[in-house]
Amino acid sequence: GISGFVFCPHSFKLFPNSSNVPSKFVEDKEKLVARTIQVVELASETWLVTGRHPIPIVTAAAYLAWQSLCPAGRLTCTLSQFCKLACIDLPPPAHLRLKELHNILLRMASELSWLQVLKVSKKNVAKHIADLLQHRRLLLQTAFRTGDSAAEECLGDSAAAPLQTIDTETDETSLAGEKRKCSSERPPLLPPCLLNPKKKLRTSVPCSELSVTGDEPILDSEIEQYLRTPEEKERFSKAQACL
Repeated sequence: GISGFVFCPHSFKLFPNSSNVPSKFVEDKEKLVARTIQVVELASETWLVTGRHPIPIVTAAAYLAWQSLCPAGRLTCTLSQFCKLACIDLPPPAHLRLKELHNILLRMASELSWLQVLKVSKKNVAKHIADLLQHRRLLLQTAFRTGDSAAEECLGDSAAAPLQTIDTETDETSLAGEKRKCSSERPPLLPPCLLNPKKKLRTSVPCSELSVTGDEPILDSEIEQYLRTPEEKERFSKAQACL
């Protein structure tokens, strides 16, 4: 599969029996491939694969999988250092894919109760990947619920309080603002191209072009372009006679 491009036995140098590689960086091939596939599946479920070249995604996934299998000596190793140690190429977009995967993992980690008390960041989230992958179905459903559902949950406490009649426009405005705030905290699960669309530059249209109505007078020079000359009339007549 795709992992074969990254984990080629003849090029990938972090498997056992690899020379000139510290033992703390060496990893079992089966474990690394299996964990990488799980991370790639997570990327696919969170729209990070759609429309992207596979190699940068697999490279970033392999790096996170490698870190997660032995975090103690690998968390300080950067993606560039990992590729250099493994003797594999570093595709330029791999840094962007790694950033996107970090964001997904951090969103998932924020939903695990035993990780909420820890200071989980992109520098250490890799050591919690095993737990995140184990519960990924539930965590994705919770972390990426739609904004409306999040807003309803956020307003749940006020709904549990004694009912009060909303008499003023100020109260309605404050509730609407609170709902928008809650929705913005939990954006829906969408492809990156929709969350971060590229702005298209619009060329300004001259005012003269916008004022065209179709009733403008036709110049004589334009009319002459559509009139046949005597030579064209003669050629046209001969052509008709031949038909």
